[in-house]
Amino acid sequence: MFSKKNRADSINGILFVTLFALAARTISQWPWLQQLAISPLIIGILIGMAYASTLHHKLPRAWLPGISFTARRILRLAIILYGFNVTVQELAIIGWHGLLAAGIMMTSTLLLAYLFGVYVLGMQRETAMLTGAGSAICGAAAIMAFEPVVKAKAHHTSAAVATVVLFGSLSMFLYPLLFQLHVVELSQHNWGIYIGATVHEVAQVAGAASNISRDVCNDAVIVKMTRVILIVPALLLIGWWWAGSKIKASSETVHAGSSIPWFAVGFLCMVLLNSAHWFPEAWVTSVQQGDQFLLTMAMTALGMETSLRKLQGIGSKPFILAALLFVWLTLGGYAIVRLLS
Repeated sequence: MFSKKNRADSINGILFVTLFALAARTISQWPWLQQLAISPLIIGILIGMAYASTLHHKLPRAWLPGISFTARRILRLAIILYGFNVTVQELAIIGWHGLLAAGIMMTSTLLLAYLFGVYVLGMQRETAMLTGAGSAICGAAAIMAFEPVVKAKAHHTSAAVATVVLFGSLSMFLYPLLFQLHVVELSQHNWGIYIGATVHEVAQVAGAASNISRDVCNDAVIVKMTRVILIVPALLLIGWWWAGSKIKASSETVHAGSSIPWFAVGFLCMVLLNSAHWFPEAWVTSVQQGDQFLLTMAMTALGMETSLRKLQGIGSKPFILAALLFVWLTLGGYAIVRLLS
């Protein structure tokens, strides 16, 4: 795609996605969207899907490789750089029960998503796993990280992201309400663990916890970032298992190890590098902001590959599965935090 003949068209495709991503970032700064903690990643995939369902036929076909490059190659780079949002020192702050709560909720949610989604609802494996990743780890960013591992198509990714938007937003209103009504009896520290271990997106965690107290918000965000760190072993284990099983859509068997997500190792390296505190804070902030934009570009490109017609074939099953996972995160998460505390 970057040969002398095709280079200009491929770059035009990347620049085309960049313009949409800039629009998504601008829209996300609207005050009412900031209050709802709607990230530019979510807006990017929505406007990308709107384009795919209306004006996509007007785009020169020669630009399509640039869009595909953004949705996959730039995505991997963005996931690696996402490691600069986390430090190992944060693990020590929350204590062993915070780390254990995050690990239990991530593992159980992924298992429940796959088993119930595939064997009870009869969903495609890819959609079930992506829906589980969005609920279990860190919302849209986790879905994007799992997308190349499970070889999912763009409409599988879009369906999973839609569930994060719905149930993650619902969490932002539910948890403060439970606190105000004294339905859930937890200490301030355990409230932070509870929210951080069970709410979908980082922004949604901050939105829900900030409506309770600043201390709860701090603990919740740290636990949430612990879940982000846990994406590394999750990706490596699922990548090994997925690659060693026969993909139903193919007549060939993919051998274990051929699809291990090595970008997860890159993510972990960035976490360790960030934990060393070798770089000025202003530089790290710039990397975080740049990475957020790269993630928005990748999500927008995925949206451009997804039309509403493709989503219609998926139906309501991802939302049924996500609703079950939401109930598990809310009730099961409370039980786990109470047990550990």
